[in-house]
Amino acid sequence: MKFPYFKSFLKNIDFETPLAWAQLSHQKVRLAVATTGVCFANILMFSQLGLLAMLTDGSTKLHESLAGDLLLVSSFSPSLLFRISFPRAFLYQAAAVEGVASVSPVYIGRANWVNPNQISSSGEANLSKEKRPRSRLFGNEVRVIAFNLAQPSTLKIPEVNQQLAKLAIPDAVLFDRLSQSSLGDIPKLLGKREELPTIMDNHRTYVVGLFDMGSTMNDKGNVIMSDWNYAQRNGQNSLQQVRIGVLTVEKGANIETVQAKLRDRLPKEVAVLTREELIQREQQFHASQPEGIILKFGTIVGFVVGVIILYQVLYADISDHLSEYATLKAMGYSDRSLLMVVLQEAIILGVMGFVPGFIASVGIYNLLVTLTRIPLTMKASVALQVFILTLVMCAVSGAIATSKLRSADPADVF
Repeated sequence: MKFPYFKSFLKNIDFETPLAWAQLSHQKVRLAVATTGVCFANILMFSQLGLLAMLTDGSTKLHESLAGDLLLVSSFSPSLLFRISFPRAFLYQAAAVEGVASVSPVYIGRANWVNPNQISSSGEANLSKEKRPRSRLFGNEVRVIAFNLAQPSTLKIPEVNQQLAKLAIPDAVLFDRLSQSSLGDIPKLLGKREELPTIMDNHRTYVVGLFDMGSTMNDKGNVIMSDWNYAQRNGQNSLQQVRIGVLTVEKGANIETVQAKLRDRLPKEVAVLTREELIQREQQFHASQPEGIILKFGTIVGFVVGVIILYQVLYADISDHLSEYATLKAMGYSDRSLLMVVLQEAIILGVMGFVPGFIASVGIYNLLVTLTRIPLTMKASVALQVFILTLVMCAVSGAIATSKLRSADPADVF
């Protein structure tokens, strides 16, 4: 089917090349250098924000895995990194509050872990508690998460809840398959047998299953065990101190109302938080630490680097075409219209540098996940944040570079 009128209409339209693009594309080498510079600044900002997300978001995987509607933690502990617990008796008080359906304790600790590959098959059978080597083998640590198997609503990890019967075996643990490689290739080794023997905190331990959670900047991996096994290793008194209390409210009860009642009934030593509040508190703690501040400062450095690179390119472009700009001024073009041309150039360079910078950063994120086993994905919020910073960076550099153009007088130029 032919459209003669449409074709004639297109022929009559005069597609003029924008002046800003004509200026940039006139010198291909300078355009490539400027795009590369903006791309480098974007990669730098993406990397810093990605590491910050790895530090903050990666540290909340356990928080996100907790079931229940409300959580009890020590009010003296700004983060789960601190080994600050509260008496288990407070859970009994919470269970008596109107609207609370169930209360489950969660115990968190750390233990030395031996890579099963470091234990020879011949020496494994003769390894006793008194003769187990410490200095040579022990060096890795895992985070130990324990809970009562009779309360499977503690964690909302289906893979864990499906293997509760295995955790009832003495010295049995589930291993996080997303743990760092220094702990051993447990998934591959476990694939050949039903249980994998190793040593954890100088005790014989059997890995009987796997689950997904992910390591963090402070924990190389995670293991889950029953509270009974936890008590056998650390003593019965260890169950009297709880790190997290997982509360489920009754059906139809208002969570905010129950939370207010719990805060009135429980001592001030215990904080009653929703899961979102606990996650936010953890993220704020890590962001306020020196490493979080350094990463934020690194983002600012990337922004400044981009401003300097763009300024140099735009200033050189204005200097090379100063006579042309002066001619346009003499013809009646205002300073504002010429300044808009320079700002358009800056925006074009910003967009052209953002696209390859974004693609390269996604590759860097995937590489970091492979190397560290810490979950990290390119979030839309991070991409939007960097894009806005890129546009602001372009606007600032363009505004600085146009200072020479404002003072340009046609009479002086000619």
